[in-house]
Amino acid sequence: MEDRIIMTDENGESVEFYVLEETRIHGKNYLLVTDAKEEEDGECYILRDMSRTEDPEAVYEFVEDDKELDGLYRIFSELLGDADVELEQ
Repeated sequence: MEDRIIMTDENGESVEFYVLEETRIHGKNYLLVTDAKEEEDGECYILRDMSRTEDPEAVYEFVEDDKELDGLYRIFSELLGDADVELEQ
């Protein structure tokens, strides 16, 4: 896990996430990220890339729709396959 992104929360604080996996579905990019460094337990989140070509930096939003999350969870579970990561819904 060396790829990371830094987002700004609603309080203006920087929050660091580590990218576990990424995929492209129906023309949209998605990232599976965690808030924990290697060897630590943490929460996983799925982010949707909302960037436009004119955006100077990538723009991500958390996927919150339960139906979309369920489908993405299954896809990321398959992509991770033998990786040493346990996903729980």
